[in-house]
Amino acid sequence: MALTTFLNAKALAIATESSDNVVRSMWDRLSPLPGGKLVFSRLIGRMAPYSGSMRANVEELREGYSRLTLTDRHAVRNHLASIHAVALANLVELTGNIAALYTLPDDARLIAAGIALDYTKKARGTITGECHCPLIDSSTKQEYEIRVVLKDEGGDVVAEGTLRTLVGPKQRA
Repeated sequence: MALTTFLNAKALAIATESSDNVVRSMWDRLSPLPGGKLVFSRLIGRMAPYSGSMRANVEELREGYSRLTLTDRHAVRNHLASIHAVALANLVELTGNIAALYTLPDDARLIAAGIALDYTKKARGTITGECHCPLIDSSTKQEYEIRVVLKDEGGDVVAEGTLRTLVGPKQRA
C-alpha cells in the first residue's frame, strides 16, 4: 500500500514538474509496444486515481485528438442497468483532458474550469469517447472549449460534453 501511494505521488510530481510534456513522451514511447496502450492507460489512472477507477483505455492519441473506450461493467453501471451518468462525465473529462495534455507545449499545464453535458441516450455496451481539441501552441494563460462526443457500439451518440479548460505556464519552484 505504501509503495502504491509513493508511485502515485511520484507520477504526479513528474507530470507536473517535468520540463517536457510527460503525457506526450509516455504515449510516444509506450503506444508502439505490445500492451503499451494498456500500460499507458493504467499509468494515467495512477496519476488521476478517480478517473483511473473506471479503467478507460486510451486507444488513439495525437496532437489535437484522442479516442478512449470504456467497457460496460458492473462497477460503472447505475440502477437502470446502463452506464452511470457520472461515469460518462468522467469519460468526457478524461477524453478531453488527454487530448489537450498531449497537445500542450512543454512549458504549459491545464486545469478543468467547468463542464457541460448533454445525455442523449442510455449508455450500454462499450462506449467510445472522441475529442478533436484546438491546437494549443502557447503557455499563455487562456481558456479553451474542448468538445467530446461519446458513442455506443452502434455509433449512436449517448452523450456530448464541453470542457472549459484553463491553460497556463507551469509553476517553477
